[in-house]
Amino acid sequence: MILPINTYSDEVLHRKAKPLKGTDAGHGELVGNMFETMRLADGVGLAAPQVGVSSRLLVIDISPVKGYEDVPPMVVVNPHILGVRGFVAMEEGCLSIPDVRGDVVRPSAIQLKYRDEHFDERVEEFSGFLARVLQHEIDHLDGTLFVDRMKRRDRRKIQKELDAIGGGDFCVSYPVARHAPSEA
Repeated sequence: MILPINTYSDEVLHRKAKPLKGTDAGHGELVGNMFETMRLADGVGLAAPQVGVSSRLLVIDISPVKGYEDVPPMVVVNPHILGVRGFVAMEEGCLSIPDVRGDVVRPSAIQLKYRDEHFDERVEEFSGFLARVLQHEIDHLDGTLFVDRMKRRDRRKIQKELDAIGGGDFCVSYPVARHAPSEA
């Protein structure tokens, strides 16, 4: 089932998600729906808060990207970055912030402790594009958006677009969660 994606001003995107204590059939269904939603929206990563679920769960599939065809999809539960190495700037975008892109400096390699789809604990090192996507999605679990990591002057340049998204003024080819404007 395709799930609506929450956008920039939605409160669920700005708060820390809760850890999962285990997985059950409901989580398996959520994971499947998240993969289906991400692929429909032409994304490479999707965190549970982006579909309105405040859980420390994310899915990644970078195999559609040239050069990464052999990288298997991942389910990541309760991730914790243990260490980082190097830093690199790269342009990012986000399904929750349609049509906005910006440069973000992130570690080029990370050591990650997490649980997989079977809730088995893993510790692995990731680098390059996969490390960047993991960090972007982990930020979603911490209530941080990529625009929060941009330099202030760059953020000011896109503020009008962010305000428009916050006001519901955007068009995408995938379902989004539409909320009534908050009352002042």
